[in-house]
Amino acid sequence: MKLSPALEKSYASERLSALQAQRLAHEISFGPVVFQVSRLMVKFGIMQLLLDSAAGLTTDEVSAGTGLSRYAAQTLLESSLTIGTVHCAEGRFTASKAGWFLLNDPLVSVNMSFNHDVNYLGLFRLEEALLNGAPEGLKVFGEWATIYEGLSELPAQVRKSWLDFDHYYSDAAFDEALKVVFARRPRTLLDVGGNTGRWALRCTDYDPDVRVTVMDLPAQVEMMKRRTAGRKGADRISGCAADLLDRRAPFPAGFDAIWMSQFLDCFPDEEVTRILARAAASMSADATLFIMETFWDRQRFETAAYCLTQISLYFTAMANGNSKMYHSEDMMRCTEAAGLEIENIIDGAGKGHTLLVCRKKQ
Repeated sequence: MKLSPALEKSYASERLSALQAQRLAHEISFGPVVFQVSRLMVKFGIMQLLLDSAAGLTTDEVSAGTGLSRYAAQTLLESSLTIGTVHCAEGRFTASKAGWFLLNDPLVSVNMSFNHDVNYLGLFRLEEALLNGAPEGLKVFGEWATIYEGLSELPAQVRKSWLDFDHYYSDAAFDEALKVVFARRPRTLLDVGGNTGRWALRCTDYDPDVRVTVMDLPAQVEMMKRRTAGRKGADRISGCAADLLDRRAPFPAGFDAIWMSQFLDCFPDEEVTRILARAAASMSADATLFIMETFWDRQRFETAAYCLTQISLYFTAMANGNSKMYHSEDMMRCTEAAGLEIENIIDGAGKGHTLLVCRKKQ
């Protein structure tokens, strides 16, 4: 298994002393507590108060400033002190560097809301999900086979956090991806797994002549139509309702470009190969297929690889029970088996995305 140089440096050998390793093991054992304390330090405004106070605050001052009881303020501050998100000197608490990131890093905020609202309760059933190959944790919200089937029916806050998470990771890469896709001047584009139509709208805004078809589950296509209605370029966006797991359902033919962004990670690798093979069967010799994914092994920074490999367990417990954030070699193997060849690989788009530019084998 190949890794980027940064990941090779971090993961090839032991980096911790015995005491550091013991500390990490205890942090893991109290992980749920650490997560909830840190989330509430932000939600209750404690971290913001500390960052706004150059001299720091006492427990009583935090209590008064937030309206929390002294007991609540004290337990959260003392826990955070040993977590490492605050410091304390002469009875006055200040925010640490980690506390600053906890409050100000937008990716931390998105990940925290996603894990609290979407994953937290369901992860209790991760063991069952791994053993059964099914998203057993999803049952906390409903009896769907996958989260995608029930997305439009999820509780409002859960759906918001899911969409915020999905959009944050993808939107940052769109600017660079648009340049790559439209350098080939496609007149028609099939957006597979287009969800709410954000990419489709970006395409019609970028090129005044392109026509985009969003292919997704029926409920998703209806949600896409509602969210794009009345927007500039929406008259050049249409929907194609389909269950991508239905192996008998062919891909619509005749498109200059096929786009799959953060889509194939929603399927196990054998299904990825089948989907790509059906896409390849619909392609002409001149058509191009674009795959945009956040491959954990091609990340420039180790923290990104950490986040992505943890996100894999969302797919296990909540999404479908059998997919993950892929290692790039696995995805490349699937494209090869599907009858495609990779023409170009573009790393570093947006938040660590990789763009695979594929052609049908001749």
